[in-house]
Amino acid sequence: MSEPKPPLLMSRLDVERIESLLETPAAQGIDTSALEAELERATIVEPSQMPPDVITMNSTARFLDETNGEEHELTLVFPRDADGSAEKVSILAPVGSALLGLHVGDSIEWPLPGGRTIHLRVLSIRYQPEAAGELHR
Repeated sequence: MSEPKPPLLMSRLDVERIESLLETPAAQGIDTSALEAELERATIVEPSQMPPDVITMNSTARFLDETNGEEHELTLVFPRDADGSAEKVSILAPVGSALLGLHVGDSIEWPLPGGRTIHLRVLSIRYQPEAAGELHR
């Protein structure tokens, strides 16, 4: 049994852009049901009301892999900005949809290829567009 999902907070602008993305050819053929479920259960706020400890689109956050103690830094991006590097995670990737809306201190299960699962905990957010005043990015 998986642990309960943490509450989600999303910016109205992110939700609008993600909903538009889901209607594009780039999203066709990809299972976006998990992302759609996250959008459904999220509390939506105006970008100016977004607390600085929440992962939004284009945020860069530090994570602790609770399975091995390693730290990672990831940036959550739209598919056009995903360049294949391990540091950028597309919102259309399963883990991308899991990261959106998490708060510092939240943990998620991240399924890996081969059936393994790791636990990631959000340690800090190094950059968040809303906190930087970029409300219309």
